Amino acid sequence: MKKTIMHSGSFKASRLLLILMFIALPINSWADHAFAQYGQPKYVKDFTNFEYVNPQAPQGGTLTLPNPDRRTSFDKFNPFTLRGVAAPGIAALMFESLAVGSPDETSTIYGLIADDMTISSDHLSMTFHLRPEARFNDGSPILASDVKYSFDTLMSKLAHPQYRTVFADVKQAVVLGDKLIRFDFNNRNGEAPLLVGTMPIFSKNWGKKSDGTSTAFDQLTFEKPISSGPYLIESQQSGRNIIFKKDPNYWGSHINVRKGFFNFDRVVYKLFSDDTVRLEAFKAGEFDTLVEYRAKLWAKSYVGPKFRDGTLMKKEFEHHNGAGMQGFAMNTRREVFKDIKVRQALGLALDFEWLNRQLFYNQYRRLDSYFSNSELGASHIPNSIPEGAELKLLKKLDAQFPGEIPKTVYGPMPSPVSTEGSHSLRDNLKQAKELLSQAGWNYKNGALRNQSGKPFTFEMVEDSPFLLRILTAYIRNLEKLGIKAEVRTSDYALYQKRLEEYDLDMTTIRYQDTQSPGNELWDRFGSAAGKEKGSDNLIGINSKVVDALVAEVTRAETRDQLFITTRALDRVLTHGYFVIPHWYNPTHRIAFRKELGYPSPPPYYTAEGWILSNWWRGSEREQ
Repeated sequence: MKKTIMHSGSFKASRLLLILMFIALPINSWADHAFAQYGQPKYVKDFTNFEYVNPQAPQGGTLTLPNPDRRTSFDKFNPFTLRGVAAPGIAALMFESLAVGSPDETSTIYGLIADDMTISSDHLSMTFHLRPEARFNDGSPILASDVKYSFDTLMSKLAHPQYRTVFADVKQAVVLGDKLIRFDFNNRNGEAPLLVGTMPIFSKNWGKKSDGTSTAFDQLTFEKPISSGPYLIESQQSGRNIIFKKDPNYWGSHINVRKGFFNFDRVVYKLFSDDTVRLEAFKAGEFDTLVEYRAKLWAKSYVGPKFRDGTLMKKEFEHHNGAGMQGFAMNTRREVFKDIKVRQALGLALDFEWLNRQLFYNQYRRLDSYFSNSELGASHIPNSIPEGAELKLLKKLDAQFPGEIPKTVYGPMPSPVSTEGSHSLRDNLKQAKELLSQAGWNYKNGALRNQSGKPFTFEMVEDSPFLLRILTAYIRNLEKLGIKAEVRTSDYALYQKRLEEYDLDMTTIRYQDTQSPGNELWDRFGSAAGKEKGSDNLIGINSKVVDALVAEVTRAETRDQLFITTRALDRVLTHGYFVIPHWYNPTHRIAFRKELGYPSPPPYYTAEGWILSNWWRGSEREQ
């Protein structure tokens, strides 16, 4: 199961894919062909290709894919604005950046549009030199002025507000010459060079009309992007499918960071109305590969003649991604969720062991942290308490912001709610009832009510019916407490709008896996982001302590410092009971046609991104 917070801006997905590749290593350094936030780059200057790719991968053919998420249609090609839904594949296939990360290491970028990177001695600026051969798809050279235009546009109110959060520590972009640009930073932030290096670049002529006038950036819809990526838009039909074709004049085919990438002549996305239709279409041969996130379907539905005769194959691919956080998120802007005891009580009503046994075929593990399955999390060492530098940091913030840190933070992390062993659902509900009573909610006249007699009710907003079995089981347990929860499902576009407006009580969130958290935490947990429409802070966290801890994370200069700050942040968030944690799978479940080939996967990757970037059409496979 997977639910990813998705805005119309697909850059967020690309940004999160980059974050997936980052992790802390000991010492900060830089090299002209690469920049490593911690330690030394894995690949030396003039390396030929990344080790995890097949540089001799067969070229050609068509890759046909289904909806990569919940979108069932699209109404624009611009993935960087708030309104509307962008076509799938646009960001990954058409927009490139000055540099790219590598999923077999973390916190490091290598030059793509740029062939040289230099960070200043005080780490308050980063200068990039652009490759002379770098071109947009209209044949025009990529100039420093285009890079500055891209940055200034993304930081303006014409673009999605997430960019002003992500690039908050970037002061300005300064053009030093046609092929030379410098980014200045407001503060010493180890992630800032990575952020500007992986910012999407587009031409200042995108939207320019034949009469010399231009369409405003936030009004761009089906104007084809002027960008530098390996693909062009060939056609689209009614916002339901889109075809990309390889640009015959793509400038970057010879670049080492592009060897073994984008091996198909065409990439087609077909958008299906729901998951059931999509799966049946895959079994009928309408597209080539499908990533499955539901345990029951993987166990029961990937069967049939084409699986028996080998036409279709299914395989679980191991990964080493941190598990992140997925769960039922409570919007604390709503009065009913403001009391921490209420939030804790609602978590006690979820019976994971029953769900895993009855619905998930025991394929999942319970999340216990905002950085589960990673050294970043406070649960990495079971039953640990804050000590040393972590304890000192928490005590300092406790003195600075009295009363904002729960006292329980200084003890062990809360164990995931369980119904195994000596625990039972009955015992958990009794504990929940006591917490609710302490918060002023007691059972009276057939419902749980507060002192004013108002019943405890809330709405769960979702965009997919496949969650209904899980939600039904959870709601049944809430009813035993006298709580009435209603589920409201809607199409993707309406659902997305409600998220952007924070028009919800509770929903399922998925904070993308990360190996090196940084500025994205401002958008996810920052107080300022929570007051901006369209941020990832659906929870509505408004905490000076959390803001201070996020700042500490972004300032970390060593691996140890990163662990200290992320674990402290993890403790504060977990003890705030903002999310009812779900579960995770340590593998990617991928079904595909036998004609597709693939290399051995890197350690840190998303399934969809790996398929799109590094697979090919041909029987050759690296095992």
